[in-house]
Amino acid sequence: MAALPPSPQSENISGEQNDSDLIQKTDESHRETLPNLPTGKGWMTEHLVQYQGFWFSPNGLKNLMWLHDHFNPRPTDIFLASFPKTGTTWLKALVFATVNRTRHSFSDHPLLTNNPHVCFPFLDAYLHEKDPSFLDLDGSPTPRLLSTHVPYALLPDSMTANGSCRFVYIYRDPKDVLVSKWHFLSKLRPQELPPLSLEEAFELFCRGISHNGPFWDHALGYWKTSLELPEKILFLKYEDLKEEPFAAVKRIGEFLGFPFSLEEEREGVVEDIVKLCSFENLRNLEVNRTIVHKFTTDILVDNRHFFRKGIVGDSKNYLTAEMIKRLDEITSHKFFGPGLLFHNS
Repeated sequence: MAALPPSPQSENISGEQNDSDLIQKTDESHRETLPNLPTGKGWMTEHLVQYQGFWFSPNGLKNLMWLHDHFNPRPTDIFLASFPKTGTTWLKALVFATVNRTRHSFSDHPLLTNNPHVCFPFLDAYLHEKDPSFLDLDGSPTPRLLSTHVPYALLPDSMTANGSCRFVYIYRDPKDVLVSKWHFLSKLRPQELPPLSLEEAFELFCRGISHNGPFWDHALGYWKTSLELPEKILFLKYEDLKEEPFAAVKRIGEFLGFPFSLEEEREGVVEDIVKLCSFENLRNLEVNRTIVHKFTTDILVDNRHFFRKGIVGDSKNYLTAEMIKRLDEITSHKFFGPGLLFHNS
């Protein structure tokens, strides 16, 4: 597993002074490391930095360091891992509803009044926040449902070596990922920065310069591990999820240890989950049309931005034939051998 710059590993520390020292050491490690890293043009920020083969925003790198130094996983933790804009929001809703189906009724379900990111928070965005309104990880019920965009190779050993922790990963055709990511981050790009054109975003994406990229290396890390440890990582494809959502939900339940009984299937529980979590239903809820989601103290996102189209193949409406050909060639080259098939839309 990749080693981070020298900084203290997670441990149980008593006393505010010791905790403060640990926090300070992580911040110092970040400040010392940042100036020495290669930089590339940013999508939402002015620039990204390359760390151990992957690209992060400066704050994203700090989040990674905090993950290594301060997060204590539980054997029962469930992680949803994804590259940005691959269907994360939809899958969060499906997993949350599946795991918690005996705790909540469909008539007053938390997803009716909360964005999926509230029910299933991003681990690497919350860890270094000291705002009391942010998630209390230690006080979260079991199993904890946590999400991450961190590449598998850069996850701390405490998450990957623990055989009980399970991951659900979602993959999507990179052409649709590119277009979705460009739309989304363009809305979050500060006004003081010039707009990022689709042509610029395309070139950056092809070179691997995007948050948590390269996209292909990110996907391959989880794909290869899912082949080696199928009991640890469930690898899903967005296109398959769209085509057969009922089968996917049943597969998710079985993998996570929450299988559907024959009685539940007869009563239509799987269908109820798919309906509750459908793109159309979630997009039209008031909470996802009018509320602003607080990712961190610095990043606020209108919930409606998480629900643009959610369709397969929308990239053909934005990319030229030459762009499509180039992305398909990169994908075929990167995935030749590992057996990771994708849909050409």
